[in-house]
Amino acid sequence: QVQLVESGGGLVQAGGSLRLSCAASRTIFNMFNLGWYRQAPGKQRELVARITRDGSINYAASVKGRFTISRDNAKNTVYLQMNSLKPEDTAVYYCNAEHTIVSSIDYWGDGTLVTVSS
Repeated sequence: QVQLVESGGGLVQAGGSLRLSCAASRTIFNMFNLGWYRQAPGKQRELVARITRDGSINYAASVKGRFTISRDNAKNTVYLQMNSLKPEDTAVYYCNAEHTIVSSIDYWGDGTLVTVSS
Protein backbone atom coordinates (compact mmCIF):
# COMPACT_ATOMS: atom_id res chain seq x y z
CA GLN A 1 0.00 0.00 0.00
CA VAL A 2 1.17 3.52 -0.79
CA GLN A 3 0.19 6.59 1.16
CA LEU A 4 0.12 10.04 -0.38
CA VAL A 5 0.26 13.00 1.98
CA GLU A 6 -0.56 16.49 0.75
CA SER A 7 0.59 19.66 2.45
CA GLY A 8 0.78 23.37 1.80
CA GLY A 9 -2.87 24.32 1.75
CA GLY A 10 -4.23 27.27 3.66
CA LEU A 11 -5.92 30.63 3.48
CA VAL A 12 -4.62 33.20 1.02
CA GLN A 13 -5.92 36.43 -0.45
CA ALA A 14 -6.84 36.70 -4.09
CA GLY A 15 -3.75 37.28 -6.18
CA GLY A 16 -1.57 35.38 -3.76
CA SER A 17 0.38 32.16 -4.14
CA LEU A 18 0.60 28.76 -2.52
CA ARG A 19 2.73 25.71 -3.16
CA LEU A 20 1.23 22.30 -2.57
CA SER A 21 3.36 19.23 -2.01
CA CYS A 22 2.46 15.57 -2.15
CA ALA A 23 4.85 13.02 -0.72
CA ALA A 24 4.59 9.27 -1.22
CA SER A 25 5.32 6.78 1.53
CA ARG A 26 7.71 4.80 -0.59
CA THR A 27 9.50 4.88 -3.89
CA ILE A 28 6.84 4.66 -6.58
CA PHE A 29 6.90 7.77 -8.65
CA ASN A 30 9.02 6.47 -11.49
CA MET A 31 6.20 4.07 -12.42
CA PHE A 32 3.29 6.49 -11.97
CA ASN A 33 1.61 9.38 -13.67
CA LEU A 34 0.86 12.06 -11.09
CA GLY A 35 -1.96 14.52 -10.86
CA TRP A 36 -3.62 17.19 -8.79
CA TYR A 37 -7.39 17.28 -8.61
CA ARG A 38 -9.71 19.56 -6.71
CA GLN A 39 -13.24 19.49 -5.43
CA ALA A 40 -15.13 22.61 -4.52
CA PRO A 41 -18.23 22.48 -2.30
CA GLY A 42 -21.18 21.14 -4.24
CA LYS A 43 -19.09 20.33 -7.29
CA GLN A 44 -17.51 17.24 -8.79
CA ARG A 45 -13.85 16.51 -8.46
CA GLU A 46 -11.93 17.85 -11.44
CA LEU A 47 -8.46 17.49 -12.85
CA VAL A 48 -6.24 20.50 -12.24
CA ALA A 49 -2.91 19.33 -13.62
CA ARG A 50 -1.23 16.09 -14.58
CA ILE A 51 2.36 15.10 -15.25
CA THR A 52 3.22 11.77 -16.80
CA ARG A 53 6.15 9.54 -16.06
CA ASP A 54 8.02 10.96 -19.05
CA GLY A 55 7.25 14.56 -18.08
CA SER A 56 4.32 15.39 -20.36
CA ILE A 57 2.04 17.91 -18.71
CA ASN A 58 -1.52 19.05 -19.16
CA TYR A 59 -3.57 21.61 -17.26
CA ALA A 60 -7.20 22.48 -16.87
CA ALA A 61 -8.02 25.52 -18.95
CA SER A 62 -9.02 27.43 -15.83
CA VAL A 63 -5.52 27.23 -14.31
CA LYS A 64 -3.29 27.30 -17.38
CA GLY A 65 -0.69 30.04 -17.08
CA ARG A 66 -1.21 30.35 -13.31
CA PHE A 67 -0.41 26.89 -11.95
CA THR A 68 2.69 24.77 -12.48
CA ILE A 69 3.00 21.07 -11.73
CA SER A 70 6.38 19.45 -11.21
CA ARG A 71 7.75 16.22 -9.86
CA ASP A 72 10.89 15.08 -8.07
CA ASN A 73 11.16 11.32 -8.41
CA ALA A 74 14.18 11.18 -6.12
CA LYS A 75 12.13 12.73 -3.32
CA ASN A 76 8.91 10.89 -4.23
CA THR A 77 7.19 14.26 -4.28
CA VAL A 78 4.95 16.12 -6.70
CA TYR A 79 4.31 19.85 -6.41
CA LEU A 80 1.69 22.30 -7.52
CA GLN A 81 2.76 25.93 -7.60
CA MET A 82 -0.33 28.11 -7.64
CA ASN A 83 0.01 31.79 -8.52
CA SER A 84 -2.53 34.56 -9.08
CA LEU A 85 -5.06 32.66 -7.03
CA LYS A 86 -8.73 33.47 -7.44
CA PRO A 87 -11.67 32.85 -5.09
CA GLU A 88 -12.92 30.24 -7.54
CA ASP A 89 -9.77 28.21 -6.87
CA THR A 90 -11.11 27.50 -3.38
CA ALA A 91 -11.38 23.74 -3.01
CA VAL A 92 -9.91 20.67 -1.43
CA TYR A 93 -6.91 19.66 -3.51
CA TYR A 94 -6.08 15.98 -3.89
CA CYS A 95 -2.96 14.27 -5.08
CA ASN A 96 -3.30 11.23 -7.34
CA ALA A 97 -0.85 8.59 -8.52
CA GLU A 98 -1.89 6.28 -11.34
CA HIS A 99 0.25 3.36 -12.47
CA THR A 100 1.50 3.85 -16.02
CA ILE A 101 0.60 0.31 -17.09
CA VAL A 102 -2.08 -0.96 -14.73
CA SER A 103 -4.42 2.02 -14.45
CA SER A 104 -6.48 0.29 -11.78
CA ILE A 105 -3.52 0.74 -9.45
CA ASP A 106 -4.48 4.20 -8.33
CA TYR A 107 -3.76 6.07 -5.11
CA TRP A 108 -5.25 9.21 -3.59
CA GLY A 109 -4.25 11.48 -0.76
CA ASP A 110 -6.70 12.77 1.83
CA GLY A 111 -6.61 16.28 0.43
CA THR A 112 -5.54 19.71 1.57
CA LEU A 113 -7.87 22.69 1.75
CA VAL A 114 -7.10 25.84 -0.20
CA THR A 115 -9.21 28.88 0.58
CA VAL A 116 -8.84 32.05 -1.46
CA SER A 117 -10.49 35.14 -0.03
CA SER A 118 -11.63 38.04 -2.17
